[in-house]
Amino acid sequence: MFNTPKADAIRIRHMLDAAQEAVSFAVGHTREDLDGNRMLVLSLVKSVEILGEAAAKVDPQTRLQFPSIPWQVIVAMRNRLIHGYFDINLDVVWATVTDDLPPLIAELKNIPLAGLDN
Repeated sequence: MFNTPKADAIRIRHMLDAAQEAVSFAVGHTREDLDGNRMLVLSLVKSVEILGEAAAKVDPQTRLQFPSIPWQVIVAMRNRLIHGYFDINLDVVWATVTDDLPPLIAELKNIPLAGLDN
């Protein structure tokens, strides 16, 4: 079984933490809540940004070991949120958090984290 280098294990743990936080922030809310709740929007966007930033720092060799993780998509989402902050599509943010992150969390939990507690 592949063991991730410690730096990558830490980054993958950050990815997992950020994804779980985003999902937890969305609990009890609907897509429509984003239209009137700036704190909810900012918390979801920031969590997805952190997820993408951590993913961007994972070594390419480590990424190759886990092809089920959509690395480039995650990083691209981060870049879009950071650089297009003035024109964020809240439908996409909501779909990402509610549809895409739960299966990603399951995938991230399956990655052996080289001695870090799971």
